[in-house]
Order: sequence, then structure tokens, then C-alpha cells
Amino acid sequence: MTAPLPPPTADPSGAPVGDRSLGPAGWYADPTRPNQWRWWDGRVWTTFVSTGVSTERPPRLPRWLSVPVLVTSPLAILLVGVIALTQPLSAVAGLVPLAIVLPALSWLDRIEPEPTSSRVHALLWGACVAVVVSIVVNTMVALAVGDVAAMVISAPLVEEASKAAGILFALRRRELDGVSDGIVYAGWIALGFAVVEDMTYFSQASIDGTFVSVFVIRALLTPFAHPLFTFWTGLAIGRAVQRGQRPVVGAAWGFALAVATHMIWNGALALGEITPEVTDDVAIGVVLVTAALFVFLFVAVAIALARARRTELRRFEQMTPFLARHYRLSDAEASHFTDWAALLRARRSMPRRSRRSFDRVHAALARLATVHARLNDVDPTVERVLRAQLDDARADLGRSVS
Repeated sequence: MTAPLPPPTADPSGAPVGDRSLGPAGWYADPTRPNQWRWWDGRVWTTFVSTGVSTERPPRLPRWLSVPVLVTSPLAILLVGVIALTQPLSAVAGLVPLAIVLPALSWLDRIEPEPTSSRVHALLWGACVAVVVSIVVNTMVALAVGDVAAMVISAPLVEEASKAAGILFALRRRELDGVSDGIVYAGWIALGFAVVEDMTYFSQASIDGTFVSVFVIRALLTPFAHPLFTFWTGLAIGRAVQRGQRPVVGAAWGFALAVATHMIWNGALALGEITPEVTDDVAIGVVLVTAALFVFLFVAVAIALARARRTELRRFEQMTPFLARHYRLSDAEASHFTDWAALLRARRSMPRRSRRSFDRVHAALARLATVHARLNDVDPTVERVLRAQLDDARADLGRSVS
């Protein structure tokens, strides 16, 4: 097959521009790397690449889906479906953490907004891949050595490892650029896991007659438990990426903290279940001490999140003049991003139909700011993809406000 030529570029730097007239969607020779194909979606270059000889088929899965999610989703759907049919109240109650945790994730993600498809994929990774892997492994451990070992040892290790794999998968897709991204993807993955896990706990509690107490503890008092655990892994991976370190090695300390906090939490819950070997006073004391520890942990994480968000915002504001010059933004466009207050004012002043395009411009600029702020060299492939997204979003915004 004769390879099609890449769409022409109108920019002197060679970066593809976001013009729908450049050519139909298809595989084209990658303008950034030899012997590689890159998918052009008819508007911009995407992150899909191929080194194979066949260039006729488009990417088989949308960005919000992946092979691991696709493979594990039937079991996850079956589990949630059975709960919804037999214990509908438990299924609805499992969604409560969404209303509590989502605003916090959205607040953190506003400085450098992640694509909706990427956030959906992270949520599905937690709800499907992490849940299915954890159920299978923890069940095997429980049958082999007992429920307590599965709860205190196996669950923290397996659950945090499967969630960490989702963060690394986002990194593999080049969706993770720094600390804020690592925390955001950790939060979305942990939230997806927590929703399905809570449904299973609420379903069992309905059978045992303890639904109210379990709902209050898991949905109202500790909805941030899993995001708090996985936060450390996301933080460590994000810092490693930002500093140009190997992410797997850099994530070791964060994963260790995630497992340790998870073990402490599960161990307290295990002791909280009164047994002949543990007196009421001891069990209650352990639970109270653990609760106090996690209040402290929650405050510490909240402070860390606020600092990470403030750092991201300061970096974005400082990089705006450079980005405006480098990517040829007009003075009017650049004035929208001089500071956070100006950005919010500009967005509020626009008609609703223009805000989506404005958000895309903001997202592309924010990610470009992160890419240029790294200590190591800028990845030309990532920059070209983001440049194309920026140009396309600017063109859409111009059409929507004209």
C-alpha cells in the first residue's frame, strides 16, 4: 500500500494546524518521528501511533475505553447489575460518594483540565479493572488463609497496585504531565473503585441488617478513604514525571504510603468487629485512634492539594506571556489568561456555546505550560499534538463568537 502523505502544515515551525480542510481522517507518516504512523482525526494529530505496516484501520477503541477496561467490564457490569436488581437501595447509596468527592476533584482539575474521555477512562479503570482484579485475588487469599489476612494484607496490596496501574496507564497514554495530573487521575480511579466496592458492602449490610451504620461510615464519614490512600501513589508518580525520573521507581515511596495507610484503616476495621479476643473498650479505642489519625491525614492531604493547585496556578500565570509569544496568541486572547480572575471573567462573559471551545483553549495552554516547565527537554511529539489541539480550539472559539 502506498502511504498517504501527511497533511500540509501552515506554520513555519512545522506544527500541524487545526484546519479541517487539511485532509480526511487516517494514518499518516508521523511528522515528528521516522518509521512511525500517527492518526490524523480530520482536525488534529492525536496520540495514537503505530509502527506496523498496515495503516488502513483506525484506532479500534475510543479514548474513554481500553483493552483492560473492556476485558474486565463484563464482570463489573454483572456485579453492579445483580446488586441493582436485588438491592436497588444499595446501588443508589453507592453513588453518594460521587456527589461528595467529585466537587473536590473538579476544583483541583480546573487549572489544567483533563479531557473528559481521559477522566471517564480513569473512573472505569477503578470500577472495572481494579475491582475485578481485587475481588479475584482477595477471594483466593481469603479461601487460602482467612478473611482477616485478605482484609488487612491482601486487599491493601492488591487494590493499591491495581489502582496504581491505572495511573501508569494514563502516563503511558501521555495524559499525565505533573503532580496535579497524578493526583487527579489517582482520585478518579479511586472514586470508581470506591463506588462499586461500597455497593457490595451496602448490599451485604442490607442482608445483615446493618445498612444504616455501614452507610453512615462509608458514604458520609469516609467517602474520601480510597482517594486518600491512592493520593500518595498519584503524588509520587506525578513528581517523578515532573522531575524526569523513572515513574515506576519514583512511585515506590508513594505506593508504600498508600498501602500502609490502607492497611492501618482495614486493620482498625477488623479490630472494630468485636471478637472474643478483643474487648469492647480495646476495639472502640482502636477505632477512635484510627479515626483521629485519618482526620489528621485528611487535613494533611487537603493542605497538599491546595499547595499543588496554587503551584499549578502560579506556573500557568507565569508561563502565559511565553505561551502567547511562542504560539502567537493575540493580545486580546492572551489577556484572558493573565491571571485566574481574568480567566473566570472572560469565560463568564462568553455565550454558553463558546465556553466549551474556550475551555479547550485553556486546557491546551495549561498542558503546554506544564510541558515547557519540565526540567528535562520538551517532548516534540507531545508539543505538536497539544499545539494542534490549541490551534483547533482557537479556530472553533473564533467561529463561535463571530
